[in-house]
Amino acid sequence: MFALFKKEVSNFLNSLIGFVVIIVFLLINGLFLWVLPLDFNILDYGYAGLDGLFLIAPFVFLFLIPAITMRSFADEKKSGTIEILLTKPLTDFQIIFAKFMASNVLVIFSLLPTLIYLFSVYKLGLPVGNVDMGGTWGSYIGLLLLGASFASIGLFSSSITDNQIVSFIVAVFLCGAIYIGFELIFSLELFGKFDLFIKTLGISHHYSSISRGVVDTRDLIYYFSIITLFLLLTKLSLQSRKW
Repeated sequence: MFALFKKEVSNFLNSLIGFVVIIVFLLINGLFLWVLPLDFNILDYGYAGLDGLFLIAPFVFLFLIPAITMRSFADEKKSGTIEILLTKPLTDFQIIFAKFMASNVLVIFSLLPTLIYLFSVYKLGLPVGNVDMGGTWGSYIGLLLLGASFASIGLFSSSITDNQIVSFIVAVFLCGAIYIGFELIFSLELFGKFDLFIKTLGISHHYSSISRGVVDTRDLIYYFSIITLFLLLTKLSLQSRKW
């Protein structure tokens, strides 16, 4: 499994897609946080903080992570190498987990350079270091879990088709629906006392919760449940080829 994991990471880093994802992520966030005169601009914000990064990043991930995962199984199916992969001395879940972890490595590589933003804000604070570090680290944990959730959804989307574009579109739709769809339903106030329950079904609610700096076990259980659900659905999708 580790050999497959290294191969997947190597494929990402040896192709344009890995560097394009990292550069696009940093470029979009950098423009919004430091250049464009918008509400997210740190220099015009009035106090030291990375709130803008943690508001923008999930929507950037909404498109970039499906771009990372869209070829995971779709390309294998189209080229016919999926049959060779499935005959290797690995279980279906080991194959899925190796690809899942490789996708998360790229997410981590995308986030690591943003620590420069944190260092800059830390130095810009008055006094120096006047930053809510608890909320900041909580938001980073939330972004990692959000990225892992999107990666699991992306893998499932890639497993149900041999077309990368279809995989990308399905993944963006599912990630968007689970991230903000339940928030939109909640805002309509159609279900009375069940509205709050519907809101808690969305990733956005738990991302906001963990971004406050308090790592609640309910949020962790939610994220791990989403990840496990879509990895299992991916496994079922692969097994359906044998039926």
